[in-house]
Amino acid sequence: MDPVKARVALPAADPPDNANDPTLLTSPTRAMCVPLRKSIMHALTSSRRGWFANPRADILSGIVVALALIPEAIGFSVIAGVDPKVGLYASVVIASVIAFTGGRPAMISAATAATAVVMIDLVRDHGVQYLFAATILMGVIQVVAGLLRLGRLMRFVSRSVMTGFVNALAVLIFMAQLPELHGVPAATYGLIALGLAIIYGLPRISRAIPSPLVAIVVLTALTAALGLDVRRIADLGVLPSTLPQFALPQVPLTFETLRILLPYAAALAAVGLLESLLTAQIVDDMTDTPSSKSRECVGQGVANMASAVFGGMGGCAMIGQSVINVSSGARGRLSTLVAGIFLLVLLVALQGLLALVPVAALTAVMIMVSINTFSWRSLMQLRTNPPASSGVMLATVVVVVATGNLAIGVLVGVLLSGVFFAGKVSRLSQVTSELSADGRTRTYRVSGQVFFASASAFADAIDVLEPVDRLVIDVQAAHFWDISAVGALDRTVLRARRQGRAVTVVGLNAASATMVERFGTHDKPDVSVARPTH
Repeated sequence: MDPVKARVALPAADPPDNANDPTLLTSPTRAMCVPLRKSIMHALTSSRRGWFANPRADILSGIVVALALIPEAIGFSVIAGVDPKVGLYASVVIASVIAFTGGRPAMISAATAATAVVMIDLVRDHGVQYLFAATILMGVIQVVAGLLRLGRLMRFVSRSVMTGFVNALAVLIFMAQLPELHGVPAATYGLIALGLAIIYGLPRISRAIPSPLVAIVVLTALTAALGLDVRRIADLGVLPSTLPQFALPQVPLTFETLRILLPYAAALAAVGLLESLLTAQIVDDMTDTPSSKSRECVGQGVANMASAVFGGMGGCAMIGQSVINVSSGARGRLSTLVAGIFLLVLLVALQGLLALVPVAALTAVMIMVSINTFSWRSLMQLRTNPPASSGVMLATVVVVVATGNLAIGVLVGVLLSGVFFAGKVSRLSQVTSELSADGRTRTYRVSGQVFFASASAFADAIDVLEPVDRLVIDVQAAHFWDISAVGALDRTVLRARRQGRAVTVVGLNAASATMVERFGTHDKPDVSVARPTH
């Protein structure tokens, strides 16, 4: 519902018994209390709408998401190289906290593959305590980013970069499964194949229960019944059987520790915010409702800090689970809270059964996540999209896969997008000229955008060596954007003056004239800058 319409539709509050008291009506205190009361009532109404607008759908959707979170949280823990409880605790805490602090209702945040792949080296080289410390620092960086409103920078991330990010994430998830496909018993391959058949076949019959969860249950029962000698979750680490406990990371508080943590924390923060803001935009489009990107940045930071002090890894929004939640009918924050709380109930009550789950079942789930995450349509569009767009997408994928760092890949993609865009815009500028009837004046007419990418072409187009008495540079149809453009104008004027030519610049718009006056270094009395009269 439109927030403006929602406010209009609110029933008026019953007036107090002494509402007609003229003393009260003219009281400054009452004048201040009326808008305050309206603000409070609007906040309470918005809160009720965000939490309890559709409780039945939110609760059922949250339960479905909680069931689907179990295999993925364990799988992401395996990717990061930590005990399953680290990913499971993270999913519980992050989902529960983000329900209150996030800026996008109905979006699911938990332990994810996007952050897990960044943690691998840190956990291997320094241990899980350093991971907890890095996650706290990650949260601090995200909170600062939210306070600085850096979420607005998402407008500079092109669709090609987004597609490359998603495809690279899918490739990294699949590559992380390769160790589970090498040197394992033959039964493992059969279990993975059966798991994938269930995951993709069951939705054709019924979507009442998430197919990944059904695949895990079936493969677990089959493994136990046949006594198959395959790796199980119990072989990966100790599953949680109690509530998460508060504890600060046990790391030395030194500059050396900060030097180790900061690169990982910065990468985790960037990757987490990127996927979270991308997911928020997807949910915005699905629900046709806006969200607060700055609040989402702060909320992600608070949730990650809470996760770390309760023994969890860092996480962010989950595209797949958020789509499942919204597609199941969820629209409010209650669905996210239910997902976190119900997941904790499942862990405490069913942890003995979870220990029996074969690793092959998780491998099947992660392969499904990889296949579903990859944008297969982007491969078909390589031939139809502009070459620059396809190049940006492929470069993002290659850099991410080569470095294992999603943030670096996205940065390269954004830079390439900027370079290609600047090149495209620079080609839109044009310089034409005509000679006066007496052959003494050459007039150059400049159109388009003059900035760092087109400044050299603008200067080269003006021939200061031509034997004329006067040059007129008409820029009425052009705009000077930066100091590179002003510098090109300076060079042209100075070169012409050294050749004994008089130069007149006409048609500068107000913004361009201000740039020339502030940053121009040529002798301005020799140049007539005529502002347009319109």
